[in-house]
Amino acid sequence: MKDLTKGKPSRLILAFALPIFLANLLQLTYSLVDTRIVGSFLGEDALAAVGATSSLSNLIIGFLMGLSNGFAIVTAQRFGAKDLRGVKKSFAMSLTLGIAVAAGLTVLGLLFLQPILRFLNVPENLRTMAGSYIVIIIAGLIATFLYDACAAALRALGDTITPLVILAISVILNIAGDLFFVVVLKTGVRGAAVATVSAQALAFVICWIYMIKRYELLRLSRDDFKEPQPQMIQSMLSAGLSMGFMSSLINIGSLTLQTAINKLGQNIIVAHTAARKISEMFMIMFTVFGQTMATYCGQNLGAGRIDRIKKGIGLAILYTCIWCSFTIVASYTIGDWLVYMVTGSKNAEVLKNATNYLKFDTLFYFVTAVICVVRNAMQGLGDHITPLVSSSLEMIGKIVIAATLVPWFGYTGVIVAEPLVWFIMVIPLLIQIFRMPVLKNNILTKS
Repeated sequence: MKDLTKGKPSRLILAFALPIFLANLLQLTYSLVDTRIVGSFLGEDALAAVGATSSLSNLIIGFLMGLSNGFAIVTAQRFGAKDLRGVKKSFAMSLTLGIAVAAGLTVLGLLFLQPILRFLNVPENLRTMAGSYIVIIIAGLIATFLYDACAAALRALGDTITPLVILAISVILNIAGDLFFVVVLKTGVRGAAVATVSAQALAFVICWIYMIKRYELLRLSRDDFKEPQPQMIQSMLSAGLSMGFMSSLINIGSLTLQTAINKLGQNIIVAHTAARKISEMFMIMFTVFGQTMATYCGQNLGAGRIDRIKKGIGLAILYTCIWCSFTIVASYTIGDWLVYMVTGSKNAEVLKNATNYLKFDTLFYFVTAVICVVRNAMQGLGDHITPLVSSSLEMIGKIVIAATLVPWFGYTGVIVAEPLVWFIMVIPLLIQIFRMPVLKNNILTKS
């Protein structure tokens, strides 16, 4: 466990963020390898089928991850306040509430899968293949949530090493499963989905066994699930649903944009799939320092260390902006090579469009860096409304662009979409962060 309320903030933040970075890097590595395996062994039709539903899977899984991270903010606050009983109760409630939500999403997703695929404008020739892939991902949502919840609880206590190690095992199993199901058993895109869900389930089992053996704080009993505290449940739902909806609103916008992209033809679908995979890799530091700030601010708020919160937010923004410079250089030097490595495609249209996306969008990553750090810091500080407002602006902006710029300008409209939206959504965050009453409290100045 790591107490983020004591010690030099810069050292603590970097030490906390490094394992999260490696964990996210591992996850992205798997995602890229998975994409390459599908593209190399199953062809561009299969890659387009998986890519056409990627926004849907990101929407649902992103919501569950946001939910678990939001629940963990309450756990971090209780840990920072040294309320050990509250740590146990909050973790127990996160499992109870999260499983119920995941089960509901599973049922709804399976019932309305075909209408959803039609809404996404998945091409007719790809719809059967896309459906066979996404149905397995949806069926495994409970396993996905359980791992996310356990990993988030560990991070709330300052342990970012264990989730990293377990994720590394999961990624290895996932890649091995991909090769076994896709290459050996030749089960097509269904095999890739089965490998993903199986690895998530195994990751949860390993994480749970380790937790109950290593941390008494997370070793739950029946009493921890009894007599839930209404105020705690309200706080957890407020934080969890806020972060879940924040992620969902972002992904709903991307989902709407994907419906417009799916009308532009298979080459554009493949190009955008590659561009988004690489963008996820480039944006890894935004996620890393966002998650770090949620826990860091949560613990320090519980301890009343406002001075440390201010310093931590500034440091996180500085670190992410430095990273932005590296992504710009990569886009302009090895962008086309990265696209080829992800897809295995030498199609000129695919390479050109994906590379153009990267070259343009990375120039504005500095805005995104501020958005991710400030948005997650606010969640840790208890402001669950402003991040939702910001994410709502992103969703609305992408919907408008999907209905206007994409029909008029084709994929060029997609390329300019996100930077335009970023400048809009950062405005409420910057206004509110300087107005938050909790950050005007300068009583504690000891570092």
